[in-house]
Amino acid sequence: MSILVFGSLNMDLVVQSPYLPQPGETLTGRNFGTVSGGKGANQAVAVARQGAAVKMVGRVGADAFGQQLRQALSTDHVSIDSVQIDAETHTGIAAIAVADTGNNHIIIVPGANGRVGETDLQRLQIHLTTAQILLLQCEIPPVIVAQAAQAAHAAGVRVLLDPAPVPDFDLKSFYSAIDMLTPNQVEAAQLTGLPVTTVDEAAAAIAQLQKDGAATVIVKLGAQGVCCGTPEETFHLPAFAVSVVDTVAAGDAFNGGLAVALSAGKSLREAVIWASATAALSVTKSGAQPSLPTRSQVAEFLQENR
Repeated sequence: MSILVFGSLNMDLVVQSPYLPQPGETLTGRNFGTVSGGKGANQAVAVARQGAAVKMVGRVGADAFGQQLRQALSTDHVSIDSVQIDAETHTGIAAIAVADTGNNHIIIVPGANGRVGETDLQRLQIHLTTAQILLLQCEIPPVIVAQAAQAAHAAGVRVLLDPAPVPDFDLKSFYSAIDMLTPNQVEAAQLTGLPVTTVDEAAAAIAQLQKDGAATVIVKLGAQGVCCGTPEETFHLPAFAVSVVDTVAAGDAFNGGLAVALSAGKSLREAVIWASATAALSVTKSGAQPSLPTRSQVAEFLQENR
């Protein structure tokens, strides 16, 4: 059985700056680089680095960035047979500014990701018969995300949705097909209209999301840890203390680690601890995919930070 990822592939265009600019402000940055990214591809690499079999379904353009992204996935042992090359558009890109604090601003231009559609969904459905978990995000058209979730749910495949970025689409319409919804605090606030800056506020947002039809909700709170709500209980787990270099892909690291841990039979609490450690390690390095840790690195980190 494998883990499936249906989502975006982007080339990240990354600039470091002393702080994030205000509207109209021009800053002198440093250390520009191109880094393989996209929430879908990041999650696929996060899974593969931890030794699980993973297939990626998505699109890139027929350009140099697309070739580089496919090669990067293949090098990390992600199956790319279902990553289509779309000759009618460019590969998706993300323009990222990373401040010295590790915080970031991201602007995404979807490119091929915005053209993911029925043919991609058909390729996904072929793989559902041998899949254990499906990871979804919202950097591809949300109507296709909804159909993918419903198809996976009907096939008995566990569905994890990272609602990032929150689309102009009624996600509540397919909450019933989602096993776990994993927003960060900003996304939880956008989905509920409630403030989500504390653990108590996260718990209230979880209650609202469950009222809206979500089953299990995991709200990622950064330095405040993770708040989890199931139909039976709501609990909080503190964050691991690490030196933050770059928070890009921390959420993707979390979801990839969560999927690996759940596929290995860990309980939700154990899986969230494993996922939190994966995310903690990712923020100690720069870049999206370059920051994603291996299984042995996560195991060693947990051994040292119990």
